[in-house]
Amino acid sequence: MTRYASVPGLDVETDDSGVLRLVLNLPGRRNALDDSSMTGLIRVLEAASTDDGLRAVLLTGAGDDFCSGFDIIGRNKRGGDEARPRTGSIQRRMPNQANRLIPLLLELQLPVVCAVRGWAVGIGAQLALAADFTIAAEDALFWYPFLRRGFTPDSGSTWLLPRIVGAARARELLMLDRKLTGAEAAEWGVAHRAVPSPEVAETAEELAARLAAGPTVAFGLTKGLLAAAPDHDLRRHLADEAYAMELSSRSPDFREGMKAFVERRSPDFRGL
Repeated sequence: MTRYASVPGLDVETDDSGVLRLVLNLPGRRNALDDSSMTGLIRVLEAASTDDGLRAVLLTGAGDDFCSGFDIIGRNKRGGDEARPRTGSIQRRMPNQANRLIPLLLELQLPVVCAVRGWAVGIGAQLALAADFTIAAEDALFWYPFLRRGFTPDSGSTWLLPRIVGAARARELLMLDRKLTGAEAAEWGVAHRAVPSPEVAETAEELAARLAAGPTVAFGLTKGLLAAAPDHDLRRHLADEAYAMELSSRSPDFREGMKAFVERRSPDFRGL
């Protein structure tokens, strides 16, 4: 298994079960992302994409909140209160930051579980949306305050939200400044499940462990098929399903699954 290093604002660890744990850790700023933690997340996920020792990812936040978005104010103040990024800074940064991070989560051939308590704001809400399964506290708050601040949405918000909640609800969240509770997020399909706040960590850990014990190759291929389906016609997608079936049926986990079926027992998948 690849060795992973923590960076300021992001704690990284792995265990023998193959779960990669990513903890946003800047509680004094409600775990806002900055250049350091953003770059750290991207590098870790890039490494994880080719790490055969990993079987699932668990993304959480330290303290009472998940993530309050990106710390734009902190970046602008760097170097003095009057300092400002030069013209074009956003356009230059985005392809290597938010526009890299969200696709990495969506395309990673490992199941991703996100645990949300407290605030999930801006790109924080998008991280939860891009995960395969988000466990949210019933009183958590998902918020997309881009237009309230006077600028347009980023991090794929206008692409992901309509696909998940529908166009009308996406406009409500993005244009009418609607805050969504964790309970509502589960009803709208933004979260997989809402539970009382004290149960979030345990529920997310149990789900990550369950996924880590599953057929990792088949999980990754299924995740890819689900992501690609809206952009394909039926014939193209059936061809992709056949390709995925060919690959997954050659895996040791497939043979174990069939053997377990014949022997009428639970399979012991190894992620191979």
